[in-house]
Amino acid sequence: MTSPLATTPASQERWSPRLWGTLLVLCAAMFLDALDVSMVGVALPSIGSELHLTTSTLQWIVSGYILGYGGLLLLGGRAADLLGRRRVFLIALGVFALASLLGGLVDSGPLLIASRFIKGLSAAFTAPAGLSIITTTFAEGPVRNRALSIYTTCAATGFSMGLVLSGLLTEASWRLTMLLPAPIAVLALLVGIKLIPHSEREKNHRGYDIPGAITGTASMLLLVFTVVQAAEAGWASARTLLSFAAVAVLLAVFVTIERRSAGPLIRLGVLRSGSQIRAQLGAMAFFGSYVGFQFLVTLYMQSLLGWSALHTALAFLPAGALVALSSTKVGNIVDRFGTPRVIAVGFTFMVIGYALFLRINLAPVYASVILPTMLLIGAACALVFPSLNIQATNGVHDDEQGMVSGLLNTSVQVGGALFLAVVTAVVTANAGEGSSPQAVLDSFRPGLVVVTAIALVGLLITLTGLRTRRPQTSVLIAKSVQEESVREEADPVLAERVAVRD
Repeated sequence: MTSPLATTPASQERWSPRLWGTLLVLCAAMFLDALDVSMVGVALPSIGSELHLTTSTLQWIVSGYILGYGGLLLLGGRAADLLGRRRVFLIALGVFALASLLGGLVDSGPLLIASRFIKGLSAAFTAPAGLSIITTTFAEGPVRNRALSIYTTCAATGFSMGLVLSGLLTEASWRLTMLLPAPIAVLALLVGIKLIPHSEREKNHRGYDIPGAITGTASMLLLVFTVVQAAEAGWASARTLLSFAAVAVLLAVFVTIERRSAGPLIRLGVLRSGSQIRAQLGAMAFFGSYVGFQFLVTLYMQSLLGWSALHTALAFLPAGALVALSSTKVGNIVDRFGTPRVIAVGFTFMVIGYALFLRINLAPVYASVILPTMLLIGAACALVFPSLNIQATNGVHDDEQGMVSGLLNTSVQVGGALFLAVVTAVVTANAGEGSSPQAVLDSFRPGLVVVTAIALVGLLITLTGLRTRRPQTSVLIAKSVQEESVREEADPVLAERVAVRD
């Protein structure tokens, strides 16, 4: 059940300067999260050279962040609901700033990896807390859709800008790529202390689900760790198989605990909503396919075409620019057509863009292949990412916005780690004995086919939500205090505003 729109502070079309300031602080945190993910990749060779790190150690500079971020999102989302969204957001943002400063000053590989893990951990709390602050501050419908489109656009812009900035900063020193987020985070923290509204903790919650937090966090940490290490250890190795078995056991225990807990970390009833499930699976397919694509494209441009890091970053710029320019338009499109249709169109663009990139060869084909692909993917990101956030958070009670936000971000991160590992494994399996440029290019194509297939699966999942439904006037049937179910209306926009509670 959703709160009445009239009680939401941002229920009017005109936003106050304070409300704009709050949104900009939240956008800054999301921008930094995305910026940090993309900036470190280009700096890895310089880091390895200065700190004398092996390739396997360098991998953990990236994987450490993913491990902390993806493993603790569920806990971060629920903590925002129980402890207060403002408090959790500001504390985690302060930790992020300190970890950024530490990462730029250390002279040790293990310390750098530790700083990356801490940054990922703090992002696991700022991301769901920030998203839930938006969804509880801005009224559900056109106003919230507009806010979410701006918010998610900042994430996509940060990811794109990180590629360009890393190419520029690494020319001077890799440490600048680590230090850059620190002053921005401090400024956002100071402004946030003044502007972000105080939020109440969840009322009438029945204690803290400590066993669920332990098993849920442990299962996510082990899942991300296993996926990250599978490419090195081997997908069929005893270590990988035993790790996946342990993940399955932990998840089974977690589900059992959640079903019996009076105050669960995740209320499993929220997953009875088809719209919610499609949003979570769509998020996995969307980010997983894009991360795999970016990985292959970066290798193609730098290893085969001989482009510099900055040249490669500029090739991605049209996609980021298109996302940034569309920030205020997507909300209106969603209001008119509903999230399922918008997501379906976006996934269609992604499939076409990825398939078009299969035409690459050893000679640069920027105008006919690379540029059209980047524009298609930019349009897809502009449509899909905001719409997924809107679909996942619509119709959810304020007390559970943090939980759903954490769940969505977990789907994004796990999808990215899982499908990147799959794409890497496919490319490795198809690498021949020869190391000629043509042989390397031939090994990339199966990976691009997998990327295209992942996006196609996301499209097919989304299309299942476009079935025509008979209009129904009843939107809520109360069965008990803890068990409620709802019926969706024919209009796709109104249907997303229906809450599903058990």
